[in-house]
Formats: sequence, C-alpha cells, structure tokens
Amino acid sequence: MNLLDNNSELDYLHRLRNGDQRAFIYFYDTFKLPIYRKLLKMVQIESLAEELTQDAFVRIWDKRELIDPEQSFKSYLYRIAQHILYDFYRKIARDERLQNEIRQFVVQDHNPTDEALFLKETQNILNQAIDNLSEQQRQIYTLCKLDGKSYKEVSLLLGISVHTISTHMTRASKKIQDFMTKHQHLILITGICSTILK
Repeated sequence: MNLLDNNSELDYLHRLRNGDQRAFIYFYDTFKLPIYRKLLKMVQIESLAEELTQDAFVRIWDKRELIDPEQSFKSYLYRIAQHILYDFYRKIARDERLQNEIRQFVVQDHNPTDEALFLKETQNILNQAIDNLSEQQRQIYTLCKLDGKSYKEVSLLLGISVHTISTHMTRASKKIQDFMTKHQHLILITGICSTILK
C-alpha cells in the first residue's frame, strides 16, 4: 500500500515526526513484512515475531520526534527492532514465569528434531561465549561449571584462593551472559542459559 505516492521518503519522515498518521501507516505497510521476517528468523515463533514487530512500530510512533529525516529510516527501524528483541531476551532472563511459558510452547509445538537442533544451537552459542573468556576464566569456569568441581577443589588444584575462584566465576558468568544476550542468534530461552549461569 502506497499512500503518499507524490512525496519522497524525506517528506514522509517529516510528516511522521509531526504526528501524521498516514505517514506512519505508509511506513508500517512498507516495512512490517521485512521486520517480521527478520524477527521470525531469530525467535522461530510466528505469534511472538508478530508481537515484537508491533512493539517496534509502537516504539517508532512513541519516539517519532527523535527520528532524523536525514538518516535511513530502514536502518533506524532495524535498530529499533533489534533493541526490542534484546529487551525481550533480558525480560525472559529475569522472568521465570515467562521462561516456563516459552518452555511449554517448545514442548507442545516443536517436534524432537526441532528441539534437538534448538538445543544444539544453544550449546554452540555457549561454547563461543566460553571461548571468548580469558584463559584463566575459561579454565576455572570449565572446572567449576562443566566438570562440577567445588571452588575449594579448584582452589587446591590451581593453587589460588577460593576468593579468587569466586571472583573469576562471577566475571566469567557475566561475560557469558552478556555474550549470549547480545548475540543475534540467541535462542528463545528454554531454561538452559539460566540454569548454566545460576
């Protein structure tokens, strides 16, 4: 749908900044499908991708005064959608009830093959996050979290204090969490990430 055929995108953006609903509808009709498809690739759930797409356009309308008509609207919209997605991931990470709802969806609506791929991709992202740690953090994280050793056991093994082990674990867990939150292929949390990072 092209509501404003006789005007340039620049004119549309000025109209949108000034609260012109027809200009907003023009951009919505033009960009909703590409944004939806991009989000769907990331979240893999149609209804969720639709909701996040709506959220992105609501934010565009709410923050319309901040639009710079001299900059690419498409790039701006994609950044907004990306922020919406990151906000959603952070919300999931903090909300156990929401994690359970998504876990239920995965169990009900995905077949075992899909779930295996889902879990494999999550593990791959975790492995990348661990690889990005410093050598000592990676060694300590592996011994404590993956090998199941206590801080005291690792302290004796490496010859460093329990306090130092704890400090490295805190920093390593934070780095891994940040990596997975920022990574565009972050999977909808099935509880794996939060379990590993507790």
